[in-house]
Amino acid sequence: MNNDQKELAIEALVDEVVALYHLLRAIVPGVHPDIGLTAAKRGILRSLDRLGPQTVPQMARVRLVSRQYIQTIVNQLSEEGFVELVPNPAHKRSGLVQLTPQGKELAYAMAQKERIFLSRLQADLGEEELRFATSVLQKLRDCFGRIHWNGAFEKNPK
Repeated sequence: MNNDQKELAIEALVDEVVALYHLLRAIVPGVHPDIGLTAAKRGILRSLDRLGPQTVPQMARVRLVSRQYIQTIVNQLSEEGFVELVPNPAHKRSGLVQLTPQGKELAYAMAQKERIFLSRLQADLGEEELRFATSVLQKLRDCFGRIHWNGAFEKNPK
């Protein structure tokens, strides 16, 4: 594969990832219609459930969004009783956001609904193909991450 072909293949892959991302964002409310769960709220709940308590700045860095955006979502989830702020022994001013018991129940129910939804997908893909696709996406994310965090991207390439 020459460089032009490789660039076109990467471009096609990125286009598919973006299209899939937008489709998944549109599907989330339909999977969780009874709780009015947005993709953003779902992401925060899932992250807290899988990774444990985190600060707002930590969550913002991982998502490459502003701290204020995450704070808005956290505030909504807090008002709904799903998360709470607790003291952070590592930082006096930046508390840890954690799931409440109600939030843990919601995260569990959400995961169960999503497993059922995903099990209904009649994707003609084997486990090996799915693991390979995951590996490729992880490598691509790492490449983009290096560009982003190293500031290596030129705004106006020649």
